[in-house]
Amino acid sequence: MKTMVVGGAGFIGTHLCEALLNNGYDVICVDNFSLGDSDHVNHLIKNAGFTLIEADASDKTELDKVFADYTPEYVFHLAANSDIQASAGNPEVEYKNTYSTTFQILDCMRRYGVKKLFFSSTSAVYGDKRDEVLDENTSNLSPISYYGAAKLGSEALISAFTYMNDLSSLVFRFPNVIGPGLTHGVVFDFMNRLAIEPGKLRILGDGRQTKPYIYVTDLVEAIIQFMDADKGVTLYNIGVDGATSVTSIADIVAEEMGLKDVKYEYTGGEGGWKGDVPRFKYCIDKVHKAGWSAKYTSDEAVRMTVRANLGGSVRE
Repeated sequence: MKTMVVGGAGFIGTHLCEALLNNGYDVICVDNFSLGDSDHVNHLIKNAGFTLIEADASDKTELDKVFADYTPEYVFHLAANSDIQASAGNPEVEYKNTYSTTFQILDCMRRYGVKKLFFSSTSAVYGDKRDEVLDENTSNLSPISYYGAAKLGSEALISAFTYMNDLSSLVFRFPNVIGPGLTHGVVFDFMNRLAIEPGKLRILGDGRQTKPYIYVTDLVEAIIQFMDADKGVTLYNIGVDGATSVTSIADIVAEEMGLKDVKYEYTGGEGGWKGDVPRFKYCIDKVHKAGWSAKYTSDEAVRMTVRANLGGSVRE
């Protein structure tokens, strides 16, 4: 099967491209390299089944040419603005990189007769419901960040295009994803800050923000396991056992880096920035009943990520 991974040179996309190749699929990796990097997939270039294309998925003309030249049988849509904090000051980033990419991908699929889609959604579509167990079937959706809004709008587009064009669409709502080759996020930031200034660490918020963290290989295995979804939209919360506080992450990073007596400086407040949800909890009964569960807990994922990225492999 010929697959297309849009956003394939990003953190998750790189791992997904590699897993698809290992499972015998041909992979067309499409990225505009605004957040992704060709260096992330250099180790895949020599694979005969791998093709790397530079193109902007929000640009109709560019994306149409990719579909015309390399019409896939399956599209994995991971293109988005992954830096939620950065887009807080410029919502147009989400409109272009998260919402518009979805429309253009779906429209190309419609015009070229591509019937299978995976979409990476997010816990952010639920909004700030810190005292509710988030259920994909019953929880109200009221995002508070531009990122969450663009992802929810994308889900709505997928619903309509799926019905109108008889697609098979798989949608995962997942939490923070971490692992080898991490490019952003709290673990990435703490490791880089402590490498520069080992004695102290500035922490946004009060440090009690507590969220689940999933190891990237667990997520990719779930994508591969469920990629042959039935016609219509198949939706899962993808989560892990447990959750990890920001202060606990700082403790793990410091411990794994061999640092003692690091002074933490908290900026204060429940959230790290406006639009940040300080805590949430998933209901993951549906995906468990379907036969998948994460191998690693949230704390294990954090510790494994730090170990995997020590020695200069945390990417700038």
